Amino acid sequence: MRKPKVLITGAAGFIGSQLFVKLRDYGYEVRGLDNFNDHLYDPKLKYDRVKEFRLDCTVTDLCDIDALRRDVQFFRPSTVIHLAAMAGVRDSFGKEREYHLTNIGGTQNLIDVCKGLDDPPRVVYASTSSVYGGTKTLPWVEDRVDGHQLNAYAYTKYVNECQFLNSGLYNNGLRFFTVYGPWGRPDMALFKFTKSILDGEKIDVYNYGDMKRDFTYVDDILNGIQLVMEAEPTTGEIFNIGRGRQVNLMEFVQAIEKSCGKEANINMMPRHPADTLETWSDTTKLQQLGYEPKVDVEVGIQNFVEWYKWYNGVN
Repeated sequence: MRKPKVLITGAAGFIGSQLFVKLRDYGYEVRGLDNFNDHLYDPKLKYDRVKEFRLDCTVTDLCDIDALRRDVQFFRPSTVIHLAAMAGVRDSFGKEREYHLTNIGGTQNLIDVCKGLDDPPRVVYASTSSVYGGTKTLPWVEDRVDGHQLNAYAYTKYVNECQFLNSGLYNNGLRFFTVYGPWGRPDMALFKFTKSILDGEKIDVYNYGDMKRDFTYVDDILNGIQLVMEAEPTTGEIFNIGRGRQVNLMEFVQAIEKSCGKEANINMMPRHPADTLETWSDTTKLQQLGYEPKVDVEVGIQNFVEWYKWYNGVN
C-alpha cells in the first residue's frame, strides 16, 4: 500500500533535504519546494544537497502565492512539513521587515493555500527554541513561555505558532533545539568553528564562552519529526525536539578541536543581544510518542567534521 504524499517546504535546506531522504526511503511519496535564496550562505550548498540526495525539488518562493498555489494544488499532499524560513537570530537584527515578509507572510500564504484545497493537508511546521527567549525556568516546557523573544527571527516563529493555532488546519509545531550535523548551514557555530580551526583562523566566542546549549543531532531531529507526522492528528499542539541535555559552549569547542586535531585560536567576545545564555529542552511530551535521542555531541561533531573534510576536499 502506497504511503501518503508529503510536501516539504525548504526541502533544499539542512533539515529538509535529509528529511526528504528519510521519508522517501520509508516509502512516502515526497516532493519539495525551495526558493534557493542566498540568505546566510551560498546556495551552491543547497544545489549540492539536491544533487547528492537526488531530491525532487521545485524552485518556488512561498511569498509568491500564485506559484505556491499551483504547486500545492498539483501535488495535493496529505501532509505538509513546513521548514522554509529566514533563519538566524543575530542576522535578524536590522532586517525585521524581511523576516516579517518571509516568515509571517510566506507562512500565511501556505496556510491560505492549504485551506483552499478540497481535502486540506495536515501541517507539521518548524518553530524554534528561541521562542522561549528570556524564560528563566529550566528545562523549558512547551506550555510555559514567560519571557519575551530576543530577536525578530524568534518572534516571527512565535507568530507562526499563533497563525497555525488559529488556522483551522490540523497542525503541530516543533521547537527545534540547536540542530547540528553533516550538510549543516555554514552560518552555524559548528560549521564556522570547524572551518576556522582547520584554516588556522580565529573563532569568535560570545559571552566569553559562558553559554550552554541543548545541541541536537540532525538524525534525532528527523526521528522526532517523523514521530509527530505519523501520530494521531491534533490541532495546535507543540513539541520540543532536543537532546534534553545541556553542553557548555567551551566543551563544545573542545570537542571540535579534538575532532579536527588542532587547537582553536579563540577570540573572546561580549554577549550578543540576540543570544539566549542557556537552552534546555524538556522532551517529555515527545517521549510519549516514542522519541529517544541517541547521538551524543562528541559523536555528532566527529560525523560533521568528517563530512566537512570530505565536502571541502580537506586532508
